[in-house]
Amino acid sequence: MNISLNKAGDLEGRLTVAVSPADYAEKVEAKLKDYRKKASIKGFRPGMVPAALVKKLYGQSALVDEINHLLGHAVSDYIKENKLNLVGEPLPAVEEADAIDWEKDTEFTFHYDLGFHGDFTVDLAKIKAINSYEIKADKKEIEETIENLKKQFGDQTHPDAVEDRDLVFGTFTQGDWVEKSAIPMHAINDKSKKVFIGAKKDDTLKFAIDKVFVDAKALALATGKKEDEVADLTGEVSFVVEDITRQVPSELNVSFFDKVLGAGKATDEKSFREQVETIVTENYKREAEYLLRIDAEKAILDAVKIDLPEKFLRTWLIRINEGKFTAEQIDQDFDNVKKDMRWNLIKNEIAEKFDVKVEYPEVVEKAKDMVRAQFGGYLSSNEPGIEEMIEKIAMGYLSDKSKSDNFMNLYNQAFADKVSAAIVANVPHKVTKIDVDKFKEIAAAL
Repeated sequence: MNISLNKAGDLEGRLTVAVSPADYAEKVEAKLKDYRKKASIKGFRPGMVPAALVKKLYGQSALVDEINHLLGHAVSDYIKENKLNLVGEPLPAVEEADAIDWEKDTEFTFHYDLGFHGDFTVDLAKIKAINSYEIKADKKEIEETIENLKKQFGDQTHPDAVEDRDLVFGTFTQGDWVEKSAIPMHAINDKSKKVFIGAKKDDTLKFAIDKVFVDAKALALATGKKEDEVADLTGEVSFVVEDITRQVPSELNVSFFDKVLGAGKATDEKSFREQVETIVTENYKREAEYLLRIDAEKAILDAVKIDLPEKFLRTWLIRINEGKFTAEQIDQDFDNVKKDMRWNLIKNEIAEKFDVKVEYPEVVEKAKDMVRAQFGGYLSSNEPGIEEMIEKIAMGYLSDKSKSDNFMNLYNQAFADKVSAAIVANVPHKVTKIDVDKFKEIAAAL
């Protein structure tokens, strides 16, 4: 087998692979002998099919399979051994491949178009210093947070009469249609709220169902129908009130402190407020770190220039998307594609420089964090068996054979996080102290 690379400049080239019978004949013959042992053809006993017939039936497919196997390894090995700076993937020259006569030819030549990126270096120490924000939560922010927590962890009551913001349970009736429902008052438009306000349990309310809800989505949620089906819901309906639920903000007491922070973390309002302030400050610290990561990425992309084979990339994108996008559509998003490619190259360079690696237990922990986030505040690690349940769900997610990319998605997230951490630890930055409002203004401008 002979492999050669002809570079047409620094960014594009063509790899040529010449295959002769010495490369494939022996293995093709071995495959045909194996086929002969297993072949089940009418009129012949197993293993007794004539070799000539086996070759006639299976010879071409065996040849194609073996040569494709050889090509895959040969091209991959050549790229690795010669440390080619590839972008995208090798593109087989389709016209030349289609011209091969598999029945008559014994010598085969295959061509692959390649795209290369230009040489580059990443020196984080030379990146222009970026801003790192230190945010101090003020009293207003703490009070707003506590008020939101009081609502979030408040108690449910069942008052005698409906007020605004209540949740009203009941049953719709219109002819043969009967539907139990829960209607949040915020789903009712202001003009129609007077129909509900003051209503009591067992009251029957009558209203035009297509007139009282704020939009089709609210009507769909209240009736259990799809949004494209609610247009058929018109005219007057009866609604019998069966229950009224109201969320009452919690009092500042130990029971509330335990719900928010965990049992025994705060014993009085003073210690509770101190811990809330710490939590809010830590939350803003994480947001500031996220903003720092974004700014660092922008600064690195601006500083590190990488030449890319644009003509090759356009062809490659059209080919791998199998005609789903036209050349014009590729052009519309081409700048973003180039940016993503440059950033991936830079990330890999940083990962190699700082020895960034992701181990299997880190991916598992990432999956467990995802499970915790999905359950929100409904899971407490202090409850018996919770951690075991979380791990079981996480492992099931990672091993789901119907979604084989689950593991790689979380692996890539963990890898990106570790690369970002390496960037933040090594890129020059200056600390600027700002208040919450100013930080929100900066974050909103991203």
